[in-house]
Amino acid sequence: MVPIQIETETIRLSQLLKLANVVQDGSEAKFRIANNEVTVNGALETRRGRKLRHGDLVEFAGEIYEIAAIIPTP
Repeated sequence: MVPIQIETETIRLSQLLKLANVVQDGSEAKFRIANNEVTVNGALETRRGRKLRHGDLVEFAGEIYEIAAIIPTP
């Protein structure tokens, strides 16, 4: 499992794939998602704008990515 740290409350699925360096750009992310290659929390996901939050699990190309929010210290 690969942790992907984000500094915001949510991240869109297409942005996550780019951040994880598993696609080259947004159009490839859109293509992969539309071709049923991505699952979120074990369910097939076809919406590239799906908002992901801390703890969500994304599976793509045989790898699992876990969203890990960075919590700022006061």
